[in-house]
Amino acid sequence: MSEAFARTELGGGLLVLTETMPGLHSASIGVWVRAGSVTESHEEMGVSHLLEHMVFKGTARRTAREIALVLERLGGSLDAYTTREHTSYQARVLDQHLDVALEVLADLVLSPTLREEDLELERKVILEEIATVEDTPDDLIFDLHSELLWGGHPYGYRILGTRESVGRARAETLRAVHAREYRRSNIVVAAAGSVDHQRFVERVAGLFGGAPAGPSSNGGRAPAPVPPRVDRLERDSAQTHVVFGARTFGHADPRRYALTLLSTALGGGMSSRLFQRVREELGLAYAVYSFHSLYRHGGMIGVYAGTRPDGADRTEETIREELARIAREGLPAAELEDAKGQTKGHLVLSLESSGTRLHRLAGAALYGEPFRSAEEVMRCVDAVTIGDVAALAAEYLDPEAQTVLRLGPDL
Repeated sequence: MSEAFARTELGGGLLVLTETMPGLHSASIGVWVRAGSVTESHEEMGVSHLLEHMVFKGTARRTAREIALVLERLGGSLDAYTTREHTSYQARVLDQHLDVALEVLADLVLSPTLREEDLELERKVILEEIATVEDTPDDLIFDLHSELLWGGHPYGYRILGTRESVGRARAETLRAVHAREYRRSNIVVAAAGSVDHQRFVERVAGLFGGAPAGPSSNGGRAPAPVPPRVDRLERDSAQTHVVFGARTFGHADPRRYALTLLSTALGGGMSSRLFQRVREELGLAYAVYSFHSLYRHGGMIGVYAGTRPDGADRTEETIREELARIAREGLPAAELEDAKGQTKGHLVLSLESSGTRLHRLAGAALYGEPFRSAEEVMRCVDAVTIGDVAALAAEYLDPEAQTVLRLGPDL
């Protein structure tokens, strides 16, 4: 499982990363910008996501239709997404078309036209996307829970923004955000698959070298402490949705491997405690799982369940019981070993995808961390002890430390 990883830093802080995967005839290419909801003001909420959409409406060289056609006619694909801390633009193509894909990505990232008339049309699309979330309670509850958990910090902002913030956005706002955030020090360009590092670096230097200079984003401010809350929101729906969550440490903390194992054992699959207890033994929910997210200045671990309204109290009570038990007792050795095997197996299987390897490359660079080979990651997982997991469970799974939100009918 050797990994041909290479890293080059160009002038102004622009990072270029590659991982060569022998035997492939394709490549996944991505450009990440350190801009997301965490770099927005409350009034700007959603502007990073809106900007991500708007670059596809036209550039200095291409119309929207030309952008849509340029890689698809070659059998490739083009996509983008926005998170709390980053915006990413990605392509997957045959290796013979790598130069074309990289040029298209540079065009999108550096030369969008950002016209007011295009914004008026795209605003409608974003408002429909917001409406879709509002009509999907098992999505909406995560936005609402984040607002409670983070207490006004940008980690709790809605990535899509609100109807009000998207409604008042103007093209000049997008141009200002683009000028502020889309600069060399905030850009990471990566490729995984059939790629030659030195040639890729030369192409990146030629295409992205003209990006503006300036300081790198610092990932925003650290969140202030907020006491845990329990809240219920009434909504006419067929199910009641419940989310538990507690804040944790940030991405750079080495305890993240123990946190992954804890989350896996708690609710990471069919064999997990929550799945077996809530679904298999009690039949209270179809969907029940744990999750965790780590950012630069903080993170969270949580649990979600969707249940029939008359079973919501029992579901919430059962989740509290399982959280209390694991917080009090930790994990037995056999359960920890099972979680390690599951985690390592998922890692190895995912490495067959150039897209997953691309995200691993960028993830380390975006947080200023060294790239770890799969073997190194598995050693970190194996090094986690029963005591490590027990300490995290006691600190972060105590039911009294949870911010809990229930969304559904009032029974």
